[in-house]
Amino acid sequence: MKAISRLLVLLTVFLTACTVPPSLAPTRQPTSQPTLTPLIQNVSQPTNQQTTQPTPPLPLLSPAPHPLLLAHYMPWYQTPSESGYWGWHWTMDHFNPAEKDANGRPELASHFTPLTGPYDSRDDALLEYQVMLMKLSGIHGVIVDWYGMEDFWDYGTLNASTNKLFTYIQRAGMYFAICYEDRTVKNMLDNGHLPADARLTHGQEVMAYLQDTWFQSPNYLKYTDPTGETRPVLFVFGNPPYFTRTDWATLFDGLTPAPFLITEDDPLPPVAPFSYPWPPMGLSLGGELTPNALNGYLTAFYHKAENWDYLVAGAFPGFHDIYAEAGVGNSYGYLDAQNGDTFRLTLQTALAADPDVIQLITWNDYGEGTTLEPTEEYRYQYLEILQDTHRTLAPAFPYTPDDLTLPLQIYTLRKQFKTDAALNLLLDEAVAALLAGHLDEARAILTRFHP
Repeated sequence: MKAISRLLVLLTVFLTACTVPPSLAPTRQPTSQPTLTPLIQNVSQPTNQQTTQPTPPLPLLSPAPHPLLLAHYMPWYQTPSESGYWGWHWTMDHFNPAEKDANGRPELASHFTPLTGPYDSRDDALLEYQVMLMKLSGIHGVIVDWYGMEDFWDYGTLNASTNKLFTYIQRAGMYFAICYEDRTVKNMLDNGHLPADARLTHGQEVMAYLQDTWFQSPNYLKYTDPTGETRPVLFVFGNPPYFTRTDWATLFDGLTPAPFLITEDDPLPPVAPFSYPWPPMGLSLGGELTPNALNGYLTAFYHKAENWDYLVAGAFPGFHDIYAEAGVGNSYGYLDAQNGDTFRLTLQTALAADPDVIQLITWNDYGEGTTLEPTEEYRYQYLEILQDTHRTLAPAFPYTPDDLTLPLQIYTLRKQFKTDAALNLLLDEAVAALLAGHLDEARAILTRFHP
């Protein structure tokens, strides 16, 4: 029996506290990025290209943490410096990131601006930065929002970015999983990219690709079912999913072992006996999801999940999409972040349910404003909350808020001196030390870049 009484106490405390009217204003003032100057006399002269040495893969934690904290991750951003163009998720065909707003920040399809500025999902320095931040926050890996591997719209580009991210995740000794947007198959059918009769055969090709490419990795998220079989966990986004329960059985036919499917909100037995929660913006009234509506959703979901053998919980900081402002559709509604209290509430409620996994929703969905990644508006607030939570559960958790600033220092240096091979070799050493938990060593290396 899960600890429902503890859950209700947490919700009651939250509802009592949430009496401040929603505000669209940022809760924290931004500060500038560090300006770092290298001691050139300590290193060789610049070369014409960046040379970095990948760190050897770190082992997974043993035993695996309980619960695993996995960040839902979007691999769908492009910039001119890396890809030659601004991707749709930064512009939504409305905003121009090359222009500045009244605050001097780039015009983005978001109410938030990442500390790095708008970035490209295939940028090595960016992926390194993100993985280091996750490690220092106590995040154990990612669940990537995945559109398949076809060269249709931006799906192929996103798949390439996903592959690159997983390389960095594995080097850091972290976990990864796929959340498949199966409605992409309908998009390809409707637009003539796939023949009308290829619906299930394409789905089978997707499953074969997943099995051959990722499922067999020791870093891929696995579930050991009651029969003792260890199976790769596959999430599917959308309620209901595009494929039916009969379709999924066909898609999994011949895969050994068959993936363990987990759906959004509502199970789809027998192929998906369990589900995961998501911000319930469909319950918004008058454009806002109220604390009472959030309370009802969380209580109902975790009550439903009381006797599940495998529970994926969810924690999220709020919801503030930009769809209406961008002219691409109606807003799904607004969930006030309450200066971090919404994230604290959903995280503590998730922990009270004793889950196997907590999905952090999301690391970087800027269009929907569910970001945990540091931004100019709220800085490191959400990652500090994760650190505080770890210290409550395990007082020996070693990382501090000051440590969270190290990845940005390294990222800034990568960009500032990207053509200097010797400097980047030093930064490789700093990254390897940081990922291994040797922060004093990483700091000592970075002091060589200060005057």
